[in-house]
Amino acid sequence: MTLRCDLILRDATIIDGTGGPRRRGDVAVKGDRIAGLGDLSGMSADREVMAEGRVVAPGFIDAHTHDDQAVLCGPACMLCKTSQGVTTVVVGNCGISLSPVTMSERPPAPLDGVCAPEWWIFDSFGAYAERLRTTPSSVNTLALIGHMSLRVGAMGRDTGRPATDKEAERMRRQLAQALSEGAAGFSTGLFYPPSKAAPTEEVIAVAEALREHRGLYVTHMRDEADHVLDSIEETLRIGKAVGAPVIISHHKCAQPENHGRSVETLPLIEKHAADYPLAFDVYPYTASSTSLAARKPRPDVPVTVTTSVPHPEMAGRALADIAQEWGVTLEEAAQRLTPGGGVFHNMAEQDVRRILAHRLSMVGSDGGPLAKHPHPRLWGTFPRVLGQYCRELGLFDLETAVHKMTGRTAEVLGIPDRGVLREGAFADLVLFDAGTVRDRATFTEPRQVADGIVETWVNGQSVYTHAAGASETPAGRLLQRVA
Repeated sequence: MTLRCDLILRDATIIDGTGGPRRRGDVAVKGDRIAGLGDLSGMSADREVMAEGRVVAPGFIDAHTHDDQAVLCGPACMLCKTSQGVTTVVVGNCGISLSPVTMSERPPAPLDGVCAPEWWIFDSFGAYAERLRTTPSSVNTLALIGHMSLRVGAMGRDTGRPATDKEAERMRRQLAQALSEGAAGFSTGLFYPPSKAAPTEEVIAVAEALREHRGLYVTHMRDEADHVLDSIEETLRIGKAVGAPVIISHHKCAQPENHGRSVETLPLIEKHAADYPLAFDVYPYTASSTSLAARKPRPDVPVTVTTSVPHPEMAGRALADIAQEWGVTLEEAAQRLTPGGGVFHNMAEQDVRRILAHRLSMVGSDGGPLAKHPHPRLWGTFPRVLGQYCRELGLFDLETAVHKMTGRTAEVLGIPDRGVLREGAFADLVLFDAGTVRDRATFTEPRQVADGIVETWVNGQSVYTHAAGASETPAGRLLQRVA
């Protein structure tokens, strides 16, 4: 008797996400799970796809996003991710989450660059989760709770000081409630003004809620430039104080005077990781992107405007050109453009390669979906790793590249049965051509679909094909961390 399933990908190069060697075979899907791998000539399916040797891998897991609003806006809003083969996103990073706080006016930067003012309507994580369940995205979502959001909720606009004990306790209780409702952890953005005045002790007091729920501590560190080593030490102090696994967000060595310092940061991280659960994510670009108010502009760090509320027509233009046109300094131009965001070309390629190649790294896009002219990482991160850094530069082999974007990430985040191809695992899949996959998004034309990503499936359902684009299938689910 012939066994029947819903989908079979025939004659594929199977890269299973574990880092192990590739093999040739078939992949079968029944419902939302993988039903078999290998020689499946004795099985038939409602739909059969001839892979013709192209790669079938676990769907990519974007370890660092700001898709908090985007995942609520329907499948079309996530084309920027499904067209890269991404099947799961982590939201609530850098201390910014769309819950559990409501706001009646535009929030301070950088919160305003992640979620539009009218979307700050979720007074609990439970309410946010229910919205995600009733209007599912095309991708799976794992959610963090942001310290910055909690701080603004507890302190209003008066965030330029340490929180009182009463305010910190309110934040801790809110975090504890959110974790009990399914949030995966706590994120901070100590670099940014709404959290910059928070001492280490305040963060520990709030993060204490992680202990009972075994949640993650994820951080945009206080300083990724001159004091990056001190910031790594502070990060570990916080995580160890509350017994939480630690993830350093978008690890980098920012500003020209710190180029090359990954030879210092990586050994320090590795030393800590030898006896404590510690990981980091990284995006494959030498430019960062954040609010224009976050960094004082300088002549040796070119900036491109991504968005501007008072001057939307300036999106995509160089800050230096705008300043010259207006006859003002770079700082004055940035102030005129605020509220707004920019791309800051402040990293060195040698550091990006060294960090990306490190065994502890995961891949995250850190894209800004609300930007009028976004950083190309929003559309290009994962194909760029596969095309430029794996195939063209040979930084690592294809099995390692896939592992950094799938199995390793799932293990660090604590999401079982994701990020691997094996019988019984969830059928989050991507079919791509290893010889042609590449990013097409550029700094001048950032909204470009990648080449070589043939099809993406989430929980067994097709959500993207290169031929037809995004489907309207709301296949995604809210995921919960299993410690």
